[in-house]
Amino acid sequence: MPDSGSSKKIIPRSKLRAVVSRLKARGEKVVFTNGCFDLIQVHHVRCLQEARSHGDVLIVAINTDASVRKIKGPSRPIVPQRDRAEMLAALECVDYVTFFSEETPHRILREVLPDVLAKGGDYRDDEIVGKEIVEARGGKAVRLKRWPQRSTTKLIERILREHNSERRKG
Repeated sequence: MPDSGSSKKIIPRSKLRAVVSRLKARGEKVVFTNGCFDLIQVHHVRCLQEARSHGDVLIVAINTDASVRKIKGPSRPIVPQRDRAEMLAALECVDYVTFFSEETPHRILREVLPDVLAKGGDYRDDEIVGKEIVEARGGKAVRLKRWPQRSTTKLIERILREHNSERRKG
């Protein structure tokens, strides 16, 4: 299978600090965002594109499969972490993808110390997890535009409902 170079964007967390140090030494402004990104939808892409506009480099930290199960329940994620990472890395606006296993990004934010923490517009300022870590180091937290979105959970429920309905008809 041809490699578009996107797999080079997926880096182990253990190497992330060194990568960020090199970027900052070159004067690059590092933007960080995180999430499960289980079923990637258009509002995710739009948010990532907007997040990237706040700096020179965008790092996306995705929850591991185990942490998604802790947050969302035993039936999630639908898409395994490596596949989620590859899809995100294939986006032009994403420079690096890594994984974190905790339920919150606090620890990885302390490791990375990004210049900007970007979160979707559906969060209020006081709901941006890790904002205090970034701002304590002189960075800023930004709320992105609120895009019309569909809940992944509701999308899964709809797929199952329609699938089961079709099975009953057939």
